[in-house]
Amino acid sequence: MSAPTAVADASGNRFSNTFLRLKKKLERNVGEAIANFSMIEDGDTVMVCMSGGKDSYTLLSCLLALRERAPVAFRIVAMNLDQKQPGFPAEVLPAYFESIGVEYRIVIEDTYSIVKDRIPEGKTTCSLCSRLRRGIIYRVAREIGATKIALGHHRDDILETLFLNMFFGGRIKAMPPKLVSDNGEHVVIRPLAYCAENDIARFARIMDFPIIPCNLCGSLENAQRKQIKAMLQGWAQSHPGRIESIFTSLSNVVPSHLADSSLFDFKALTRDTVVDEGDTAFDAPDFPANPAGAIRIVGPALLEG
Repeated sequence: MSAPTAVADASGNRFSNTFLRLKKKLERNVGEAIANFSMIEDGDTVMVCMSGGKDSYTLLSCLLALRERAPVAFRIVAMNLDQKQPGFPAEVLPAYFESIGVEYRIVIEDTYSIVKDRIPEGKTTCSLCSRLRRGIIYRVAREIGATKIALGHHRDDILETLFLNMFFGGRIKAMPPKLVSDNGEHVVIRPLAYCAENDIARFARIMDFPIIPCNLCGSLENAQRKQIKAMLQGWAQSHPGRIESIFTSLSNVVPSHLADSSLFDFKALTRDTVVDEGDTAFDAPDFPANPAGAIRIVGPALLEG
């Protein structure tokens, strides 16, 4: 059997065609998400929040690649918040940013001590830590003139949040690909919204990113989220296409066939009301032969090469 063909990039690094297909897939997914939700516009300054994990590295890599061939001009600033957790390798991210020539900002704020001082031993620190981190991120965004704040949440994060809200919160709610902060000052975007975590993990391994462990603060991963993640992973293995179908459903909501009166005026419903999807009261559900479908593209992929 012949060896797999390899292709060199501009720096002379050689990658297999399999990897190049994976890279193209991720960049295409990011480009589609950006286009569908108008995440990035001409003249934007995009602050990419970098934790040092696989997701944020992949996000930065895709945005830098897409900027090279985008029909719009935008500035990218990588930002890392050093929260002074014990053992945090403060030199890793600056060295990486320097090596790839990206503009960056390192912010040092000892939120770790604040959280440890206020939260009793054994209690989860995530809520307070998240609030402190959010406030700092918004402050830095103002300081550098960022018009968009990019986070590294991916498709699996969105689906896990959906089921967490359904199972434990009694709400049909997930992570939106684009949102406005509570104070109205910032637009937050999630360009990895269409990207599967498995693809991101494969990409990060091959790229050999200098990953920083996510457990430096000593907090354990939320037990409920771990349960949901295991459930989704089980479905992905035993029912191929189910995860894709669930994610596609987030873009195909039919309010008249739910039960939220704030989305559909059931009280005003009469015999003359035209309702989407029609009368299915006595019919068996009519599902397509291929329920997974594909991500619905509602606009041109602005950042496609």
